[in-house]
Amino acid sequence: MYKNNLVKVSPSEGVRIARRTQINRATVQGIIPPHMLKELAQRGDQKQRERAFQALTLSERIRERREVLGPLATAVATPAGEKRRTVYDVKNECCDPHSPCLPGSLVREEGDPSKGDPSVDEAYDGAGATYDLYREIFERNSIDDRGMRIDSTVHFCQDYNNAFFNGTQMVYGDGDVDIFEPFTRAIDVIGHELTHGVTQYEANLLYAFQSGALNESMSDVFGSLVKQRKLNQTADEADWLIGEGLFTSKVNGKALRSMKEPGTAYDDPKLGRDPQPAHMRDVKRLPFWEDNGGVHINSGIPNRAFCITAMEIGGFAWERAGRIWYIALRDRLRRFSNFQDAANKTFLVAGELFGAGSEEQKAVRKGWTDAGINITVRAMEAIPAR
Repeated sequence: MYKNNLVKVSPSEGVRIARRTQINRATVQGIIPPHMLKELAQRGDQKQRERAFQALTLSERIRERREVLGPLATAVATPAGEKRRTVYDVKNECCDPHSPCLPGSLVREEGDPSKGDPSVDEAYDGAGATYDLYREIFERNSIDDRGMRIDSTVHFCQDYNNAFFNGTQMVYGDGDVDIFEPFTRAIDVIGHELTHGVTQYEANLLYAFQSGALNESMSDVFGSLVKQRKLNQTADEADWLIGEGLFTSKVNGKALRSMKEPGTAYDDPKLGRDPQPAHMRDVKRLPFWEDNGGVHINSGIPNRAFCITAMEIGGFAWERAGRIWYIALRDRLRRFSNFQDAANKTFLVAGELFGAGSEEQKAVRKGWTDAGINITVRAMEAIPAR
């Protein structure tokens, strides 16, 4: 078990830890990208470096004890439409694989009234909004499509700057109220992290290089749709920001990422500058140890493709653009799919759903073309369902 006092760390040691913790990144995803924590470990003051170190090392320990999703798929299915949410409070305790503190003390179950703790209620509401998007729009029975209960733990560790889905539940830090606000505050973050579970049950995209960037992009897409649907926004009305509201007023930035304008979300002396490319000509060719080959960075390219597609189609993005992307994720993409494969498959799915040469299919083509990826299949080409 970890103590809550932070370990002193130098900028150079922070960089070393940042690099080391990339090796097994594929086993768990956190909303704060490693490049951001790495910058903070280098540029921050003493306490900020300590917190960046804490976030990186805790993520490494959590990865080591993460359970595999596969066996959960054999669990007894619950009736479709039966929402099951539980929220636990770990009371700022930190835990490692050998002394697990998760999930913590139960504080709210399905149907319980508000508890007056913003983190508890935001986690509960965000899980519900995510469940509702998948159930009501895509006819999916929870994360695993078999009625999986959505468990959330809040108040994880002290000043913990991250939130993640560990394969069985959501875990939220409170932020340090210096750089980051509590992580339950952004509903798209909740949708993003839970979508990692959906992806692992479906395409199970390898969390490295372009496949991993697609994995991250799918989470941004459906996280954004959770937020847009909650706010009843059309594609034109949406801000297309991921994690808006997570930064404190001390940070020069709007959000973690911008799907509409990748690379413009933040430019801060301590967090660095948003490194996301918006076009294939600017794709970052990184080694595996650098963010698993840039999964949080190059995801800007498919993010922009979806945003443009949705805006070209118009209306509510979850109705048509979201449906195209969901079916591609569920039925077409595979573990090693890359950007080209995603472009082709979404294009073909659009044709199957709305007709070859339809406005929706043209919008998909424009979305990917504007992101620097040309469709390489014919509009009428068929792809078998799995």
